[in-house]
Amino acid sequence: MPHRLGRYVVQRRIGSGGFATVWLAYDEQLDSPVAVKVLAENWTEDAHIRRRFLEEGRYLRRVESAHVVTVYDAGELDDGRPYLVMTYADQGTLADRLELENPDGTAGLTTPQALEVVRQVATGLQALHDRDILHRDVKPANVLFRTTANGTDVRAMVGDLGLGKALDVSSRLTMIAGTPSYVAPEQAAAEPIDARADQYSLAALAYLMLAGRPPFAHVDLKAAATPAEVPPLSRDERPFADEVDAVVRRGLARDPVDRYGSVTDFADALAGALAATTGDLPAASSPGRPWLPIDAELTQVGVRPSAVPLAMAGTRAVADGGPGEEAEVSRARARRALPVAGIAALALVVAIGAGWAAYSLRHGDTPPPAARTTDSLVDDSGVLGVTVPAEWSARALSGWKPPKQGHQAAISAGTSARWASDGGDGVFVGLIASDKLPSAVPKHRECHAAEAPIAISATVMQRTFTGCPGGVVIERVEQVTSGLLLWVQVSAPTRAEAGTVLDTAHTIGL
Repeated sequence: MPHRLGRYVVQRRIGSGGFATVWLAYDEQLDSPVAVKVLAENWTEDAHIRRRFLEEGRYLRRVESAHVVTVYDAGELDDGRPYLVMTYADQGTLADRLELENPDGTAGLTTPQALEVVRQVATGLQALHDRDILHRDVKPANVLFRTTANGTDVRAMVGDLGLGKALDVSSRLTMIAGTPSYVAPEQAAAEPIDARADQYSLAALAYLMLAGRPPFAHVDLKAAATPAEVPPLSRDERPFADEVDAVVRRGLARDPVDRYGSVTDFADALAGALAATTGDLPAASSPGRPWLPIDAELTQVGVRPSAVPLAMAGTRAVADGGPGEEAEVSRARARRALPVAGIAALALVVAIGAGWAAYSLRHGDTPPPAARTTDSLVDDSGVLGVTVPAEWSARALSGWKPPKQGHQAAISAGTSARWASDGGDGVFVGLIASDKLPSAVPKHRECHAAEAPIAISATVMQRTFTGCPGGVVIERVEQVTSGLLLWVQVSAPTRAEAGTVLDTAHTIGL
């Protein structure tokens, strides 16, 4: 972990993906926490990727909206990597919120809360569209929440314009990009697009929040280009009037001509349909209370670096705590008997071929207790590294031999030597010879839910399995060189713990 990025004091890593790493840092001059997004080291010499990275900052600077992430500063590190200094979302993402359990035992958002998210995200998207900018990757992980300046309310913002394009350029695009379950069909098919492509993605988000499930679970962009009929919004446990269903369906129309004229029109139509069919729609919040509860188990603003030692990755400080006071979070760690796909199965999947999938960036997850210690491991060949909880004391560092391949570097660490089959916690990190990403990852049928594969770039894919017997399984594969894939599998009781380990897996010198 770097001590500083430019003039910003680093506190911990928020998350990382194929193109960049995002750090929680502190602006000592303005006395404020910020998020610093740094281009990944392996893309420093790629002029196209570098230009795309900087374009994100320029697009965001062109827009003034409380519902769009703000870029405060930009710079370049000593090694030549550019960075962007941005709004820090201290209340996590929509992806985070959809996993939280409500006091009544249900999950997800209430209808008034879902409508408020749609309204605020539509406001942010409209601000982009008014400046002739398309987002092109509206999804739960890119809807961010932060507390307002007075700390008494929550605001939704759209962020991560890594795929954003100016409208005049987008009309001539040929590159396929986006997240399969939320991308508009015309965008997935590399057809000319306009602001109605973002409206389609917003309608997919609305469907997800209202129905409790996404409208589609496309495995790749080819499937997203030819979507099936939109399934009914209503279910017995979540009924909605036909008028509400009709609004969402129109936003998800296959032909852009059949959608609303703007994202604002869609949000207004949804609000009108819900009000007309529900009667007096309950307020999203009570007087004096935020419309979305401020959640202490999501990422919180750290205290000033001068008041507390730099935090370890995965440890956070409470916003209103005293100097050095760390968040104490206790969660039941239910043990599991979770059969994880074998290492050989991973290699076999790689042979399936290249394909688009999706990566969901989780940031701000609940850390383990502050007293928990970690070990940084390096494999015997010195090319792989990962940081794991110290109690994952069973390790195998001698590499592995994938089917039909020679010896490759690998690390396996867990609560037992056979954690994958014994139902323990653990991580596998290994290299596989391949010049392309797989089109799928091993399935975990013992889990209740498999999130649709989504991608942050053409070089990284990930899939998360939830509702597993006692925990979460995450599979990630990344093209680290032209002929090598890095494969990571993590099994842990919570997504927070799995994600903390996952984000530390890395190659050395490749």
